Amino acid sequence: MAGRLTTHVLDTARGKPAAGVKILLYRVSGNSHRKVAETVTNADGRTDAPMLEGKALSEGYYELIFCAGDYLRATGQAAEGVSFLDQIPIRFGVSDAGQHYHVPLLISPFAYSTYRGS
Repeated sequence: MAGRLTTHVLDTARGKPAAGVKILLYRVSGNSHRKVAETVTNADGRTDAPMLEGKALSEGYYELIFCAGDYLRATGQAAEGVSFLDQIPIRFGVSDAGQHYHVPLLISPFAYSTYRGS
């Protein structure tokens, strides 16, 4: 079975999927970050394709960066300028590249959470 990495974003303040959130994915090795993917969430708050899949997903550390500030400003939940949340980094490890890793983000203007989904 080929592994894959997926994500989605839910806006818990509005009670709906967060469409239009830019997401960057980096491979992390020591102090080095190498961008391996970039996408934007669709109307369902999901990406149109896995962030990584198959041989592109390997054991190691990754970091998803969610551009939440842009989304919150676009939806009127944060004022222009400095907002409490801007870019939200989530660093996680892949120990078995043959598995499905689902890393969702739940956001509101003043809080966020994540978990390993299915």
